[in-house]
Amino acid sequence: MPIMLAPSAMHKMAHPEGECATDRAASAAGTIMTLSSMATSSVEEVSSTGPGIRFFQLYVLKDRNVVAQLIQRAERADFKALVLTADAPMLGHREADVKNRFVLPPSLTFKNFEGLDLGKMEKTDDSGIASYFGSQIDRSLNWKDVKWLQTITSMPILVKGVLTAEDARLAIEYGAAGIIVSNHGARQLDYVPATISVLEEVVKAVEGRVPVFMDSGIRRGTDVFKALALGASGVFVGRPVVFSLAVDGEAGVRRMLQMLRDELELSMALSGCSSLREITRDHIIMPRDSNRSISRL
Repeated sequence: MPIMLAPSAMHKMAHPEGECATDRAASAAGTIMTLSSMATSSVEEVSSTGPGIRFFQLYVLKDRNVVAQLIQRAERADFKALVLTADAPMLGHREADVKNRFVLPPSLTFKNFEGLDLGKMEKTDDSGIASYFGSQIDRSLNWKDVKWLQTITSMPILVKGVLTAEDARLAIEYGAAGIIVSNHGARQLDYVPATISVLEEVVKAVEGRVPVFMDSGIRRGTDVFKALALGASGVFVGRPVVFSLAVDGEAGVRRMLQMLRDELELSMALSGCSSLREITRDHIIMPRDSNRSISRL
């Protein structure tokens, strides 16, 4: 199904089995899980849960040797693609984290960084995670780094965080194998557009050269249907994964994915689509389409 799991950090804060439970649920649904760099389970632990298709999300850190080590470990663990987060050269001002002085509980660590002097976060007067992350991330990240990553990995690279036609063209120019239209769950910068409102612009700019995916804001199967109608090859879900993991662990994530699949299939059936290929732009009306006839739905 065209519904995959977006990278999100620290799943063990939602459930003791963390990312491993999430991965088992994704495998059971026959879909893809994207493991966050900031996971509380390592690439090796997640890979050991059994067969499945997995992507690895990457933040580029100042220490490029650490970046290379992370990628090598993901490759050895049979991850199939690299998801480069391109919209976080600095961490956005997340007021809830600051207010709560959020830190990772002492029983948890960023498992992918263990042994690399990056796995421990100290409490601070501000948001601990912001101070930690801000001190490690490479603010010089630029398009040339996509080329650099291609020299150290054979995995295809998906660029996550694209919101404009211009950036979509640049991503392809520098070798991206795919694009994820994302506003980082609207947590990086206030007033950025909803991803569904810019998806079609990006799809048109790409002209079919690479697949375009979308995340941020997927809550219903009808949301998936709309994204596909606007040209997305598939979607990634984020918050619903963590919410359902907190409710009932692996079973909760399985149920969430089944609900989205069922809702998508119902939307397709009631729209006259017997396959994903039959979902077209004519099935939806955007605000700018006010001159189109509602009868075309």
